[in-house]
Amino acid sequence: MKRRYSFPVHLTGAAVARTGDEMAGPALVLAGLALTGSAADASLLLAGVTVSSVLGGPVLGSLLDRAERPGRLLAAALALYAAGLTAVLVGLGRLPFALTLAAAVLTGLLGPALSGGWTAQLPAAVRDDRLDRANALDAMTFGAAGLAGPALAGGTAEALGAPTAVVVSAALVALALPAAWALPARTDPTPKSPTRGGRPRPVPSGPVPPGPVPPVPVLSDPAPPVPAPPVPVPPVPVPSDPVPPGSAPSVPVPSGPLVGPAVGLAVGLAVDLAAGLRAVVRSPALARATLTSVVSCTAQGMLTACLALLGERVLGGAGRGAMLLSCAAVSALAANAVLARFPRAIAPDTLLWTGALLQAAAPAAAVLGHPTVLVAAAFVAGIGEGPQLTALFAVRHREAPERLRSQIFTTGAGLKITGFALGAVVAGPVAARSLTGALLLATGTAVLAALAFFAVPAARGRAAPA
Repeated sequence: MKRRYSFPVHLTGAAVARTGDEMAGPALVLAGLALTGSAADASLLLAGVTVSSVLGGPVLGSLLDRAERPGRLLAAALALYAAGLTAVLVGLGRLPFALTLAAAVLTGLLGPALSGGWTAQLPAAVRDDRLDRANALDAMTFGAAGLAGPALAGGTAEALGAPTAVVVSAALVALALPAAWALPARTDPTPKSPTRGGRPRPVPSGPVPPGPVPPVPVLSDPAPPVPAPPVPVPPVPVPSDPVPPGSAPSVPVPSGPLVGPAVGLAVGLAVDLAAGLRAVVRSPALARATLTSVVSCTAQGMLTACLALLGERVLGGAGRGAMLLSCAAVSALAANAVLARFPRAIAPDTLLWTGALLQAAAPAAAVLGHPTVLVAAAFVAGIGEGPQLTALFAVRHREAPERLRSQIFTTGAGLKITGFALGAVVAGPVAARSLTGALLLATGTAVLAALAFFAVPAARGRAAPA
């Protein structure tokens, strides 16, 4: 049985790192505004650190899947993310803004490590029969971080200054390093032999291709291996066996101490990335969960872009609009606490589309413009968001092939973060012209997320891993 480390340590590390991440966005905006005096530059920093995650997620996930010690790689990603936040702060007001923005974009490539990359390691911390409850508790850390992060950013900026808020957010991410580093080694690492997922691959039958080939030992053949021909030839790979991850392809490559391994790693990553994409596309459950969650996050970004105006026009102050995020976080925590107590009460696939419908009800109710209705709408949004996230984790753990789990989690996280950012970018100008129009746009997008779930045909049986 593989050694597992303490689940409370895993959960605490995830909560601390995610709080630092949730704090980083508002802190960067506040620091950018304070040090550059430009609201446009401040918003660009936030966009840069979020949009780039869609590119970093798949590669980071593939590397985590290939690593024999994924905790070491996860810890390195956290350290680089914290260092990147610090570099952005140092560059503000001292370096050309283009360089600072580039640092924010590079930092954002590692963002999925704090969300999907960490959650993908959950099976190393709990037994399989406790995974459903652990999923709900893990999802609660997102709600707790969403509640505490912005509040810490605002409070620290008020008391100690906006730059200090960025330092504190980087420090929180760094505090999670020991929990990530302590993750146990993978007992069944990504195979470097003709196996996949721990199971031998069958040797294909059929005529042997023309030309000399090296001897291939077969267990069922007692005859001695045929000697190799005198003329050396490069090894010929088995047709159904792709290039083993981590090894160089069996084609001539430029010589040199680093070129061969570098080409092998690049080819292995390309193979893994393609396999991860196939796994999502070929599994109806994964495809539906991914599509529904990304479109839902786009709607969340649209609603978030309306909060300042809602606070100003309905609650009496733009700053009060941010309090609605706390209301949503509280209800998401409460809903996930109930799910943790009764993890199998509702099927995860059902929670995905019902959660989208609840999120559609929130901006629709906000159109009424009544303070009590607006606060209630924020609570309803959280009740939809929290369980939907728990259900998303459950579907990924259930359907993702083990050798591709980290990649599927981080790719999905990158897509969701990018969808949120794009939703905010689209809804911002619309809200400036018509707040009602932006709220209705968010409503329609959330309804579209629910419909997207049913747009992907369900499989008759369990989807076969790619």
